[in-house]
Amino acid sequence: MLCSVLPLTQRFSTMGFTDLLEMVGSTGRFQMVHVTLLALPVLMMASHNLLQNFVAAVPDHRCRIRADALGNASRQSPGNVTGEVPAEELLLPVFIPLDREGRPERCRLFAEPQWQFLDPNRTHEDGSSTTRPCTNGWLYSHGDVTSTIISEWDLVCDQRSLKQMSQSIYMSGVLVGAIVMGQMSDRFGRRPILLWSHLQLAITGTCGSFSSSFPLFCFWRFMCGVAVSGLILNSFSLTVEWIPTKVRTSVATLNNYSYTIGQFLLVGLAYALRNWRWLQFAVSAPFFIYFLYSWWFPESARWLIMNDKADVAVNQLKRVARLNGREAEGSKLTAAIVKSHMEKELSKCKTGYSVTDLFHTPVMRRTACCTMVVWFSVSFAYYGLSIDLQGFGVNIYLIQMIFAAVDIPAKLVGVATMSLIGRRFTQGSSLILAGTIIIINIFIPQEMSNLRTSFAAIGKGCLAASFSCAYLHAGELYPTVVRQTGMGLVSSMARIGSMVAPLVKMTGDYVSFLPMAIYGGVAVLAGIVAFFLRETLNIPLPESIEGVESSWKKKMQKESEPKNEEISLRETPPPSLMTQTI
Repeated sequence: MLCSVLPLTQRFSTMGFTDLLEMVGSTGRFQMVHVTLLALPVLMMASHNLLQNFVAAVPDHRCRIRADALGNASRQSPGNVTGEVPAEELLLPVFIPLDREGRPERCRLFAEPQWQFLDPNRTHEDGSSTTRPCTNGWLYSHGDVTSTIISEWDLVCDQRSLKQMSQSIYMSGVLVGAIVMGQMSDRFGRRPILLWSHLQLAITGTCGSFSSSFPLFCFWRFMCGVAVSGLILNSFSLTVEWIPTKVRTSVATLNNYSYTIGQFLLVGLAYALRNWRWLQFAVSAPFFIYFLYSWWFPESARWLIMNDKADVAVNQLKRVARLNGREAEGSKLTAAIVKSHMEKELSKCKTGYSVTDLFHTPVMRRTACCTMVVWFSVSFAYYGLSIDLQGFGVNIYLIQMIFAAVDIPAKLVGVATMSLIGRRFTQGSSLILAGTIIIINIFIPQEMSNLRTSFAAIGKGCLAASFSCAYLHAGELYPTVVRQTGMGLVSSMARIGSMVAPLVKMTGDYVSFLPMAIYGGVAVLAGIVAFFLRETLNIPLPESIEGVESSWKKKMQKESEPKNEEISLRETPPPSLMTQTI
């Protein structure tokens, strides 16, 4: 294998392969069908990433009162219990204290029955405050959903941190998948690993819906995360390696909007399927269909050539030519012609680069450090806002719809500013704006839920635009010889950010505003860091590390020339003085 040293993230074609692609048709029928079929699974990937909002929704709950204690209380009560109202409801003040809002406590019981509270003239302050934790389980009052993993395994009170832990475990699977699936696809090809990812996601997602315990559920979710990462990497690689450079921005936009549409689809499924097991099954079963039609996909011709399989690559190119109506042109291709077109890429690929090469030179070192911060922060803040919608006090179906709807204009604005103003401005300003909005939201009273939801949705929209820009900007910043390595590095940082985000959410149990303060502060900091990156609008893709360093030096010299000329003019005496001197 000539390119086994390079990790899989993205494969950007050079002019050599572009010429081959033009011969067989670069934007024909094959590309349209190919891109569409690869975009369909992205719809359900959004469902898996944001599934936590519905399968882990926390219903209203209180401690369960033992039946024998309730029966004894009913017999001993001073005649206040009537048949019109359930005895348990009337006797709640005897067993359960009230919180500050006058509702039954969720996690505490009185140590002893407080009979005096049956007297309407008495208040809770008049009695004993000795309480104990719930010992007989909980009763749940389901509103938006009929069953969640919270009510299934009592993930409340002392166990409430396990809710966020389950999402972190899923995201850790995505991180592991980015490393493992990337290396495997470099070795075995994009198509077989994509096929396996579809099958694995279908099987593990379905198994997750039949989980008999919370640890088993977390295991299946971890395996789903691994498969999701393999799907993302290989579907994106298969997409960009079969299309020309001129349409990559459009195709990337299509994939971004597929993810947005997937959020609407998740809301519809969650509204129709209120039981978490059926919802988990519904977002996993379609991957059996994706697995079946994925056998139609051809292997990446570029990967085949790089791995000394030019004969197989010729067959795939001829197949594409036939589907695009270019059969005559395709018939002229041979292994020798293909290798001659890719000679430059093959020579570069033999050299081999590693992650350490990203930090050896000043410009590359700054690029690597800044993009790592940006990708971590975008993912960290995005999932911090997206994974716990109940905190905004609005119907979770409605708020998910609002969050998804805001993404549509936000991404359009992002595409416009990237094309007209620049990538650096879009990346930095969207992050700073998102962080500022998140921090402002801390100071809005909880009672103003509509305003808080609107601000959060705008902030999430800014982060969605920033996410779209991050992929394009990073791909243009890294030179061809280390582009795959650089994108792999920043992708891993994004996975770490999404894994840490749910854990930070748990700090809200101690200081309510702390999670949002952290999400917002990190986003603002990353926005400032983004302005230290190079602008890449209308600039050719760099080919080598040396080219990046030299182009930066030339830019610095060019910018310093006007200053040098100004200093030179100041030091030159006026003509009159020169004449007098002579």
